[in-house]
Amino acid sequence: MKWQVMLGVVLLSLILVQFGHCKNEDRDARGAAEEKPKRKARTGGKGAGKKAKTSTAKPKVPPQAPQGAYLTQVLNKGKFQRVGDSLSVPAGDTLELRCKGNPVQWGVPHYLEEEDAGRLKMVQHERYGTLTVANSTGADTGEYTCYPMYCEDTDCRKEYDKAVKVFIFFPDPQELFVPSSDYYEVIQLRTNWPTILPCQVTNPQAKVTLHREFPPEEVKVDGTEITFDVKRGFTIHRPKPHHAGSLFCVASYGNLRQSSTKYMLIYVNYPAAPPAPVIEASSSSVSVGSNLQVTCIVVGEQDVTVEFTWEYPGQTIGRPLYTQDSVGVANNIGRLRQRSQSVLMVDEVRDVDQGTYTCTAQNLEGSRSASTTVKVVPKANTGTKPKKP
Repeated sequence: MKWQVMLGVVLLSLILVQFGHCKNEDRDARGAAEEKPKRKARTGGKGAGKKAKTSTAKPKVPPQAPQGAYLTQVLNKGKFQRVGDSLSVPAGDTLELRCKGNPVQWGVPHYLEEEDAGRLKMVQHERYGTLTVANSTGADTGEYTCYPMYCEDTDCRKEYDKAVKVFIFFPDPQELFVPSSDYYEVIQLRTNWPTILPCQVTNPQAKVTLHREFPPEEVKVDGTEITFDVKRGFTIHRPKPHHAGSLFCVASYGNLRQSSTKYMLIYVNYPAAPPAPVIEASSSSVSVGSNLQVTCIVVGEQDVTVEFTWEYPGQTIGRPLYTQDSVGVANNIGRLRQRSQSVLMVDEVRDVDQGTYTCTAQNLEGSRSASTTVKVVPKANTGTKPKKP
């Protein structure tokens, strides 16, 4: 009996201990449940901080295509090549260029533009334009230009400052020079402007020299007075009278040697500026029946031709024009100048000759005018009255 009581006490103790342990676990669980949001809140705060930091960082931007127009050459098998200032394409091959932009417009050498054989083709695509030259020849050598277009509604214009240019050679094994239909080409040697002798070769590797026809000799190209550029030809930078005459170019490449078109160079002394005429009448007031002279003078550079034209009151009724023109030398502070003069002569002045006289002087650089006004007064009565008887 005693042992049964003891056993019951032991079992009761174990039940109480187990109940207390479960209660503690339940409390710990509730505490953990209450603390978790706090930890999450703290964790969330740190996370928020990290997120804010990430949001301020600069986003990665994919590389952009080059701005503005640019040219690429389409090669075989879908390959593309960015082109530079110049390009060589063997004569007979097909040239295909692409130019970024929508729309674009093309500029081609004059010969290719004038030819209508269907070899030249220009197509506008969504993002670029294409230019194709089929069955190319040495005559196609020259500058090719892509002009991006600026459009407002249906009105488009070329953006010249954004144009892209490439000089393309079409080497021809039979033709070293770009063919020309002219045997002689006349070029003015202007004293105030460089003179270019094109001598355009189809092969940039050709060696080109400059020659004079009479007397037959090679012209020295010193790189200063005369220079050579394979894209432009020979440039005479400061033309002088001794540069005048018949000149031509000679190109050689391998065993091939050819001569170009002949260039007839004519020396013209171009003035630096239009003439500045000075006009003066023999009298600002003339009487009817008197003679009038109006003089127009230009003092300027020597060997410069000056032409004079007149406007005068009597012109309205068909009064004929009488002038005397002359050219002389004027000494201007030790410097010799040319004095060109035109004198308008009006004989037996009438009332209709009253008004403005204008002289216009013109040279190769332009023209300028000068005017003066003349008044016509009645003829003075100088006779004596007869005495009365």
